Amino acid sequence: MKGLDIGADGVARCGWCIGDPLYENYHDTEWGRPVNDDRRLFEKLCLEGFQSGLSWLTILRKRENFRRAFASFEIETIARFNSRSVARLMADAGIVRNRAKIEATINNARRYPKLVEEFGSLAAYVWRFEPDPKSRPRRLTWDDLMQMAKTPESIALSKDLRKRGWAFVGPTTAYAFMESMGVVNDHVTGCEFHDEVERDRERFRRPR
Repeated sequence: MKGLDIGADGVARCGWCIGDPLYENYHDTEWGRPVNDDRRLFEKLCLEGFQSGLSWLTILRKRENFRRAFASFEIETIARFNSRSVARLMADAGIVRNRAKIEATINNARRYPKLVEEFGSLAAYVWRFEPDPKSRPRRLTWDDLMQMAKTPESIALSKDLRKRGWAFVGPTTAYAFMESMGVVNDHVTGCEFHDEVERDRERFRRPR
């Protein structure tokens, strides 16, 4: 099936992750599993911004370096970063040294408290953009995914975040974030983990 491949262990997976153990483990244990923890959501949104123009595998291989450099993505700590912090990060070869993306991460941390004041948490805010299940394909194929690099919901999320002053949160970035954090389940039909992830989503209590 297009978009589906068999790993060396004989397991059918989404084809994009096959061939790299780190990538396959990420696909199996994290991608699409629903998340309601603000720190994890913030980290992933920031890393998706850093990924823009690069492959996610590049960022995944550097993720522990990013966590070290950005104080484990403790949002209040990042909000206190200053020009010296930016200089330190620009000198850190373990991360992606892009000044605009670094400054966007700090900016977004500073914008976070106002969003939480309004919605209670980043999680409660993000899950408001979960699409109606009826709008989703009943059987998800690779061709379907190729049509969903951005969706009405990711466009709305991106537009609203940018209105609130957040940066590097375009609609494609927003959709990749929604995929990875389980707001949608984009494991293709036939992937060994599609049904497992869907069961996780069914059990998940949406934050309010």
